[in-house]
Amino acid sequence: MRQFRRRRTLVAFGILLVLPWVLVVAFKVGGDPGTDGVPGLVDVATSSALNFALFALFVSTGFLLVVAVALFCGDTVASEAGWSSLRYLLAAPVPRGRLLRQKLIVALSYAVVAVVSLPLMSLLAGTVAFGWGDVELPTGGTVPVSTALDRMAIIVGYALVSQLVVAALAFLLSVTTDSPLGAVGGAVGLVIVSNILDAVTALGSWRDFLPTHWMYAWMDALQPEIAWTGMAKGAAVSIAYAVVLFALAFRRFRSRDIVS
Repeated sequence: MRQFRRRRTLVAFGILLVLPWVLVVAFKVGGDPGTDGVPGLVDVATSSALNFALFALFVSTGFLLVVAVALFCGDTVASEAGWSSLRYLLAAPVPRGRLLRQKLIVALSYAVVAVVSLPLMSLLAGTVAFGWGDVELPTGGTVPVSTALDRMAIIVGYALVSQLVVAALAFLLSVTTDSPLGAVGGAVGLVIVSNILDAVTALGSWRDFLPTHWMYAWMDALQPEIAWTGMAKGAAVSIAYAVVLFALAFRRFRSRDIVS
């Protein structure tokens, strides 16, 4: 409840919930999107509510959702240190591991709600603005609503898994520094640097190990037949990084001298 009442939490959820309506207004003002080069989700964004939700998720995955996840996971411990209340929490007869576990559960819960709330609000806004119907694929063809809803669940699930590495790094930085903005900024900086390195084609297959290389692998779920290879690799990379970073966070917190 303390986390929910914070202004930055309310602002983050406000942006996520308002963005779909801003996109609706943009499409209504600008008209139907036209084809510009390689077909993409923007070309079919106004075809149906599901198409619109997929487009909203596409434009938000690389930055907006990253910031939201980093905010909730990077603020949880560092904010207590910033308020000089962390040492009083540790004065209670509660093991450090248990305290950190509960904070991680709360942080990940807010991160999940943040990632899920965007496509849900996009479905609502898309239904009001563009109606309900089958998903039109950018490359041609359609996916029936019944199948598309299952695909949408897979896509959102993969989006959650791909954000695990951001959550883990933000959480590790949160137990290392007393500055919440430093923890959030460090996690967002990781994504920026990873995206820059991913653009360096000279790295070849080394890019497969970058935490953001597979961030958009959920696009494979929009094919007539789902291609699981990219999502499997992306999930493996993200989970592996997350396990290591979470373990380092718990180890660091158990041995840290808390003076704030």
